[in-house]
Amino acid sequence: MSDNSKPSVLVTGGAGYIGSHAVLALKDAGWNVAVIDNLSTGFRFAVPDDVPLFEGDIQDAGLLARIFAEQKTGAIMHFAGSIIVPESVEHPLKYYHNNTVKSRGLIDAAVKAGVPHFLFSSTAATYGLPEVSPVPEEAAGKPINPYGWSKLMTEQMLADASAAHALNYCALRYFNVAGADPHARSGQSTAGATHLIKVAVEAALGKRSHVSVFGTDYDTSDGTGVRDYIHVSDLAAAHVLALEALVEQPDRSLTMNCGYGRGFSVLEVLDAVDRVTNLTIERRIEGRRAGDPDSLVSDPSRIRETLSWEPKFADLDTIIEHALAWERKLTEIREVD
Repeated sequence: MSDNSKPSVLVTGGAGYIGSHAVLALKDAGWNVAVIDNLSTGFRFAVPDDVPLFEGDIQDAGLLARIFAEQKTGAIMHFAGSIIVPESVEHPLKYYHNNTVKSRGLIDAAVKAGVPHFLFSSTAATYGLPEVSPVPEEAAGKPINPYGWSKLMTEQMLADASAAHALNYCALRYFNVAGADPHARSGQSTAGATHLIKVAVEAALGKRSHVSVFGTDYDTSDGTGVRDYIHVSDLAAAHVLALEALVEQPDRSLTMNCGYGRGFSVLEVLDAVDRVTNLTIERRIEGRRAGDPDSLVSDPSRIRETLSWEPKFADLDTIIEHALAWERKLTEIREVD
């Protein structure tokens, strides 16, 4: 049931992977929700039937103004954008347009409409190659690719807009998001996705012939890159808590890491997938990719201290089990289509 005392939330990119989980978390917590998505990478089936879906682009200022008025929007959760790091290197202007220019337009529309709260889907890529691990929010922002820069520039725009207008914001810097809704209501559905756990469960189900391991000479325990994997539903729950914090203290803005503070290597993840599926996935060793840090693990102290965030799925096998269940369901969805 929705709570009419809570502001209505517009979720941009709400038909995508993380956005659709945020929609579910908001609904489960009683918020009124609407979605805007151009469906370029999102899926109509990912949006619940009782959630208004506006098919359009966030650069359409007229559409945004109409949605804000119709839905009485009091908060925005912004997930729309492009997210593939190698593609950002090959097509940097695409990323600065989709992630930075369009975000600038969305922030401007929010300010003009008097929308007071803004949550932004940022990334650990804003840190680049951090000198310390786990990485605190105070670490210097030194992106090494256009994707990271496009997100850091949006964080700066939000900080400046917040200083000048009646707008508070929360930038959540994600580490490696994985898994799927425990009830299999949504999951990672993008064809050709590059996320390791997504790729691995596809391989386990015969959708891929192998998993590539990019480099075995990192300064880690087994030579493969170490990453902090966070369950997408725990991440979505953090968004709801962050929204509540913005509403409760409208003069405060926040920037917080979203991770568990523990890393797993590529080989440890693949071993876990083998263990969960009772299969052996073929691994192919390939060369390192430029710009991949040895280890990227969050320091989650700030989010744990600031919000009453208690992750429910901080277990690698659980993350893999949920991703696997969704991958099987996705096969059924596509067979019906």
